Amino acid sequence: MSGEKLKLFILSYINTRKQAKLETFDKEAEKKRAGLSGEALSTTESELAQARREIERKHEVGNWVTDAANRAGQISLVTHALKYTHSDAKGSSIFSTGTAADATTLSTSTLVQPAIDAVGNAAALDVARLLQTEYEGESLVGALRRGDYRALEELAESPEQLSHWLEGFRQVFTDRQLSSHKLAKQVYFPVGNGKYHLLSPLYSSSLAQALYQRIHAVRFGDQAKAIRQAQKANQWHDHPAIHYPNLAVQNMGGTKPQNISSLNSSRSGRSYLLNCAPPQWYSVEKPPQYHGSIFRPRGEVDYHTRTTLKQMQRFLLKVKTVENNRDIRQQRLSYLDQLIDQLFFYVASVQHLSPGWSAESELKRAQQLWLDPYRARTDAIFRHELEAGDWQQSVADEFGRWLNHRLKHEDLIFGEVERREWATAALFRRRMREMEDALKEDLA
Repeated sequence: MSGEKLKLFILSYINTRKQAKLETFDKEAEKKRAGLSGEALSTTESELAQARREIERKHEVGNWVTDAANRAGQISLVTHALKYTHSDAKGSSIFSTGTAADATTLSTSTLVQPAIDAVGNAAALDVARLLQTEYEGESLVGALRRGDYRALEELAESPEQLSHWLEGFRQVFTDRQLSSHKLAKQVYFPVGNGKYHLLSPLYSSSLAQALYQRIHAVRFGDQAKAIRQAQKANQWHDHPAIHYPNLAVQNMGGTKPQNISSLNSSRSGRSYLLNCAPPQWYSVEKPPQYHGSIFRPRGEVDYHTRTTLKQMQRFLLKVKTVENNRDIRQQRLSYLDQLIDQLFFYVASVQHLSPGWSAESELKRAQQLWLDPYRARTDAIFRHELEAGDWQQSVADEFGRWLNHRLKHEDLIFGEVERREWATAALFRRRMREMEDALKEDLA
């Protein structure tokens, strides 16, 4: 960006702040004038005019930039801020620009362009916003770090004033004496011979900002809204719908998020936390050898889907007398997708048992092909039948009949129409295709 464009941004920034101040002042002035007359009104008008001129004087470019440069020492530009740990902590925050091209874990060093945060006196955060705000891909702080002073040089009335501004703004980069605090996190890490390193982990505001922007965009962005509208209208959209399940929101700073940091204030104190709980794994001690089908009463599939089945049945009973609509269909589809996910989770656990167990089982042939696919490595006939793929429809039909039976209730009637709907569910077909593709790779 040329110095001219950055200069125009600075002028616009100062003018916007001035107009906001004047609008607030004018509203308050009207309240003070109300009910006054004569000499009292004349005196008040004189005082108000003087106060308004003072606001305009402070927002003259030279005066405002000089004041901002004087206040710049009250803030620091950082990537890792201490006050996220505890709002009363008084130690150091850190500005880290190191990068890790071959990193195997996500961290601040893996961000291509980490957002820079500002900490310090909340009353000086307007200076931070002047420095940090990007305009056409450039910011004042970026220009100053490169030694590009053209924008300020064009605004300064003298070389002495320019020197004063640069000296003031450089304070945000000054490395002060590093210190920890009793309210900071501290970890004694043993290094041998009875010695320890004292580590003080800091919260990465830059990483939190990157995560927030990514998640916020897919939850509330224009494209996300268009995708949801297309889903509701049962229409195609050329971008995928992205969801972050079991998302948590952490609030920092209470009613004054600006006391934590500038970026925290821009997020209204919110930071997203992704679910990091380990998946629940249901171990299979022995294969389903002694029955003709896994879709049997009180069988394996019943066990793994029992909670969702009850929820779906209760829902269908609740809406039985309600006219069918889009919301009902979507909720019913949601339950069906959950059942299919749980079914295929169980199937995956069985498929990874020792191959060949189905040769001595009582299972129907289609289910042997489905549940014991790696038997095809040693059984040529079995492999030919597996690759034919015509057994998949039999499995889908079995699933449809099983679900009809499990949802059966004296007030619910399910027939061939419902069985076909369950058996031809989009997610069921997709899971079958995914499994088939994976098997082709493994058996190739």
